[in-house]
Amino acid sequence: MVKLIISCMTRIAFIRKRTSAMSQQVGSGPILFAPSVFCFPYGELFVIVYHMEHYNLTLDTAFHALADPTRRAVINRLAEGDAPVKKLAEPFDMGLPAFLKHLRVLEQSGLITTQKCGRVRTCRLQPKRLSEAEAWLSEQRELWRAGADRLAAYVENQMTEDDDE
Repeated sequence: MVKLIISCMTRIAFIRKRTSAMSQQVGSGPILFAPSVFCFPYGELFVIVYHMEHYNLTLDTAFHALADPTRRAVINRLAEGDAPVKKLAEPFDMGLPAFLKHLRVLEQSGLITTQKCGRVRTCRLQPKRLSEAEAWLSEQRELWRAGADRLAAYVENQMTEDDDE
């Protein structure tokens, strides 16, 4: 029995190490799976991976990046044209390392790209990712409008029925 427990613990440690290495390869974004390790009698070990259906990582990272006012201000500034990091950081009351973290989030979400030329790192807006987020918002807006229209029609119908009585 003790050998079985040690064997299972060793396998669990191996799988945890392997899944953490996999998540490091994916990047610092959210992990798309949640491994669960089950140890059964006779040393059998099963790993069950749960994943979410219809999970859109690009949309989630875009909205995560746009959730911060500093990053939204950077996007607004880059809408005017490309800019070096130093000029982008000037209006903000924070150190350059903290500002670079904001840029890293924007870059990992695909909203901006950076290019280094000599000593200057220039940021450029990627409108494709913004248009994907805008398209999703438009779909949601239409769904809500349709629901509100149906509700308004129902209320009007109920009011006319009450007037008829």
